[in-house]
Amino acid sequence: MTVIEADTDRGALGGPGRERTVVKNVTFARVLRSEWTKFITLRSSWVTLDLGLLLLGLFGAVAAFTYSPDAVDGMGGPPGVGGGTTDAVSLALTGLSFASMVVGVLGVLLTAGEYSTGMIRSTLAAVPKRLPVLWAKGLIAGVSVFLVTAVGAFAAFLIGQFGLDGESIALSLNDDGVIRSLLGAGVYLGLVAMFGVAIGSLVRSPAGGIAAVVGVLLLLPGLASLLPDSWYDTLSPYFPSTAGGAVYALTESADGLSPGAGIAVFAGWVVLAFAAAALRLKRTDA
Repeated sequence: MTVIEADTDRGALGGPGRERTVVKNVTFARVLRSEWTKFITLRSSWVTLDLGLLLLGLFGAVAAFTYSPDAVDGMGGPPGVGGGTTDAVSLALTGLSFASMVVGVLGVLLTAGEYSTGMIRSTLAAVPKRLPVLWAKGLIAGVSVFLVTAVGAFAAFLIGQFGLDGESIALSLNDDGVIRSLLGAGVYLGLVAMFGVAIGSLVRSPAGGIAAVVGVLLLLPGLASLLPDSWYDTLSPYFPSTAGGAVYALTESADGLSPGAGIAVFAGWVVLAFAAAALRLKRTDA
């Protein structure tokens, strides 16, 4: 598929000259560059990225500086971290659940926002094959969120070291699993952003997409608790947020998934969402 651009050369006195036609192939690299330009020029991109970074850094630092060993163990950190135990990593990731909602919204807005404004028609007119647009948006959202939130996780942990100085739960970056857990938090949030991109493209409504992301990540585990205990115990490790929690957990839960299995399961949810979004994008008009 090609894009044809018309370029008119003017004569020396400004009169009409000859017209030349430049034919360019629409490659994935060019689609990626176009989507990147849109991403960095959207105010919502900067607001959500900054907010995600702030939530991770601020909540993690506050949790560390206000930590008391007399508090009930397991109150710090997001669900899935260390099976509910409190450690320096779980405190650093206290804001992760809030940050996941923010980056999920970012992903939804990247796709559903274009449908609400009608800009998607221009986008798909430029890229008639359609699917490269979806892949590019997902890649940009995932990589950008991973880089920003990984920085936030490390910043929260390093700042929190001052608040936990002398405490029994204090850790350093050299301790086993710490770097893997902090990077895992960034990987998880990057996948959440990609999940939001897919859901936004599938639902095509910002409000509906945000509700779907929040429902799957936060409400699904609570609703599933209404199932019989045997069913819940079997299904619970495979819920998106629970599997994602295994990715950044410092210690593996006895009844949970390993970090590798957790990222595979959550990535499977993301792939499934993209498959559904791609099918609708190919079969239905904007």
